[in-house]
Amino acid sequence: MNRIKLVLSLIASLLLGVVLGAYLFSDTQRRPFLALRNCEGNCFQPNELVGLMASVGIQKFPGLIPSVVKETDKTIVVDQPGAHTGIHYLVIPKRDIRNAAVISDADRDSLVDLFGVMGEIVREKNLTDYQIMTNGPGYQTVSYLHFHLVAR
Repeated sequence: MNRIKLVLSLIASLLLGVVLGAYLFSDTQRRPFLALRNCEGNCFQPNELVGLMASVGIQKFPGLIPSVVKETDKTIVVDQPGAHTGIHYLVIPKRDIRNAAVISDADRDSLVDLFGVMGEIVREKNLTDYQIMTNGPGYQTVSYLHFHLVAR
């Protein structure tokens, strides 16, 4: 009887894990390290894992993100931890976009909102000397499209 309970518990745990995983990762883009086919030696990259976790956190648990400066239904802005400049914000679309190369028409509304939010911040803070930057995959430490709004 104990063995049956153990097997049933394992099956229930597996099913719960599949359902929970399907929910958490339902709105994320496919990451190479998860690809089981066509793997060409670089399937596991730490920045891809961090990007996937960032996507889940931003989409499913935005209330847990620290140092939020501004938020809309499509964009979240956080104060860059450990920044050495006057202002260094990370401006992040809530829609999972890995990098600029994979932007599609479906991302249009999210990116329009993102740039609108950056414009609001620039106007609210009367910024004139500022930069807006993003990195491509080779320079990203997190494989998730985000912008740096930096000002003195």
